[in-house]
Amino acid sequence: MTVNDEPMNPADEPVVLVVEDEPDVAETYKLWLAADYDVRLAESGAAALEMIDGNVDIVLLDRMMPGMSGTEVLAKIRDRGYDCRVAMVSAVDPDFDIIEMGFDDYVTKPPTRDGLLETIDELGERGQRAERVQEYRSLLAKQAALETQKTEDELEASEEYGQLLARLESVQTDLESEQDRLLDDAEFVGSLRAFEEEER
Repeated sequence: MTVNDEPMNPADEPVVLVVEDEPDVAETYKLWLAADYDVRLAESGAAALEMIDGNVDIVLLDRMMPGMSGTEVLAKIRDRGYDCRVAMVSAVDPDFDIIEMGFDDYVTKPPTRDGLLETIDELGERGQRAERVQEYRSLLAKQAALETQKTEDELEASEEYGQLLARLESVQTDLESEQDRLLDDAEFVGSLRAFEEEER
């Protein structure tokens, strides 16, 4: 979602950057999303690149814009290191060229209100899951490092190590509780177990 040194979002609301060169369309999207999101509007690719920062969680990106296309904007966003979720929006039917594009979802114009809200909600949830998986990886790395350097007695005596294990268990439980929403149960748990073994 963010580049490491970006400031926190003071409003604590998910931020959606709408990049759309048709003002009426952009305002419609904002009207649909404003109740639950902090919405920013950019009327061009250049404006979008000026407005994006580490607080942006989701980008709703028009693919066909004059001057700089959505595809070019997306590439620059990724080049800058932002891993926010991006939904490409276009009236053009997707072709094989989309395979190499780094977007997270593809929305065909004109979207319905419910369809757009569903897409944005799903992208927001994906971002939260990604953060938890990242935290899980970090905790596993710390656990492995400590267990390599410390004796069992030292680990048992450490309050910090105990807190680390508790947090690890909590995050793992949280991830596993979402398994039915992500993948088949066995596949998801298996992937977590395989990942855990890989980290050790």
